[in-house]
Amino acid sequence: MKAWQHFQTITKHKILVMKECFQVGLYRQGLLHDLSKYGWSEFRIGCQYYQGTRSPNNAEREDKGFSSAWLHHKGKNKHHYEYWIDYSLDGSHKLTGMKMPTRYVVEMFLDRIAASKVYKGDKYKDSDPLEYYLNGRAGDMMHKDTRRLLEGLLRMLAEQGEEKTFAYIRSKVLKKGLIRDN
Repeated sequence: MKAWQHFQTITKHKILVMKECFQVGLYRQGLLHDLSKYGWSEFRIGCQYYQGTRSPNNAEREDKGFSSAWLHHKGKNKHHYEYWIDYSLDGSHKLTGMKMPTRYVVEMFLDRIAASKVYKGDKYKDSDPLEYYLNGRAGDMMHKDTRRLLEGLLRMLAEQGEEKTFAYIRSKVLKKGLIRDN
């Protein structure tokens, strides 16, 4: 088990997301981001499947056919679109993505940046989070409005960089009075 390395990786990720959240004004979310990763049900799996170059959840999924750590994590963290999957309101009784509150979409966006920075290291480019997203799309399980905002921010990051994208998030996306979500 590689407990120390896993602890360092998740802590580096958490600190990066916290700094990014602070830059856009999401202070509470920055402090609370991914705390479930330090709980035993997620931490134990992370140590067991740690590789350092990708999420241990992928390795657990390949080994067992599912990831117990991921199932726990996405059920505890509102910045994952999977948290917002529920039965459709159209009467079809199909599972579908619900619209995410804006602040959690922004946290999801920042989470993708931090994960890319952790796993890419010095080779990180502002286009990496978009590339990663495009290689593992959510299909129809992400609400169209959530997808539109996330993809727009990822494209802006790739084309204009962090400084302009974070300024846009602060001034337009999260601007007081425009947020109608809880």
